[in-house]
Amino acid sequence: MRYALIIAGGSGTRLWPMSRGDFPKQLIPFIDGKSLLRIAFERFEGFLPCENRYICAGEKHRTAIVTGVPGFDENRFLGEPVGRDTLNAVALGATVLAHRDPEAIVGVFTADHLIQPVEEFQRIINQGFALVEQSPQTLVTFGIAPTSPATGYGYLELGQPLDGGEREPATVSPELKAFRVDRFKEKPALAMAEEYFRKGSNHYLWNSGMFVWRASTLLDCVRRYEPSVFAGLEKVAIAWDTPQRGEVLAEVYPTLKKISVDFAVMEPASTDPAMRVAAIPMHLQWLDIGSWPSFAATCPHDDDDNALGAKQHILLDTANSLVASDDPDHLIALLGCSDLIVIHTGQATLVCRADMAEQIKDLQQKIASQFGTRYA
Repeated sequence: MRYALIIAGGSGTRLWPMSRGDFPKQLIPFIDGKSLLRIAFERFEGFLPCENRYICAGEKHRTAIVTGVPGFDENRFLGEPVGRDTLNAVALGATVLAHRDPEAIVGVFTADHLIQPVEEFQRIINQGFALVEQSPQTLVTFGIAPTSPATGYGYLELGQPLDGGEREPATVSPELKAFRVDRFKEKPALAMAEEYFRKGSNHYLWNSGMFVWRASTLLDCVRRYEPSVFAGLEKVAIAWDTPQRGEVLAEVYPTLKKISVDFAVMEPASTDPAMRVAAIPMHLQWLDIGSWPSFAATCPHDDDDNALGAKQHILLDTANSLVASDDPDHLIALLGCSDLIVIHTGQATLVCRADMAEQIKDLQQKIASQFGTRYA
């Protein structure tokens, strides 16, 4: 049976001060009154029933997630006592699902993407599920055609089409195609990203962080490539549907090796003759909401290219700025400004040059070290 596992464990430090430790970015209802997690959950309407959609996130966010995502059942919440990177999150989901359904095929998705149109997303994802159903030893990932030489994304180096035909540019092919993945490239330096961009999307795609695989196949890879993680999660799976779940999780999970699924599984699998790693290009609008500039792209803009994320605002002689507030009655006023990010919350206010948006995470860490969890 097909399942969706939505990973919602990010901290979102570049979206401070709205994103905080006790209320991270995926829970903020700042996209037309909905959170990114709710949007991700609803993206499968008409494709997968609610009972086949699972969410993996921090245990401390259980109540906020269960109450904030209509139709979600607490029995399908996989709570991590601590974050241990993506390998453990996806392997936990695969372990629990494999014990409940040995034939489970799992699509892994993140909670911080906006994707349009949804119908095209579902069509592409359906091909990923179908490919895994036909070829159990295939691990499918989904690639996005780069729109710039970005250094904030990992890259997929594409090999030959799986059908053996001629390579076609991923951006222009009218049909969905799957390619072998020759290598996974972590976030590159600018010069390397520019080279990838020049070679085009028929050679390099952004790694979207979305996957489809058989739960049993993924776990076999974990057993072979990261045996200590496999052994620990087996203990968790055995206890999952018992009263000992919390005790075993608290004992085992913090000891698991902290590593991404890309490093731990996808990279070694791409060179493993027993496995096949495939990439399916996604021809759609994809936006990773990981920073205030990316959030600004979701906002209405005025004639001076100001992004308006605050209900009450007045901007005079101001251009190329973002204003946002979590209080619909709070007024943000800017006079004679340009290229600023101004974010108001009840706990803290951020004023930042737009070209320094990536350094907000460093500011958040300094705030956390100085003030603890009060503002961070």
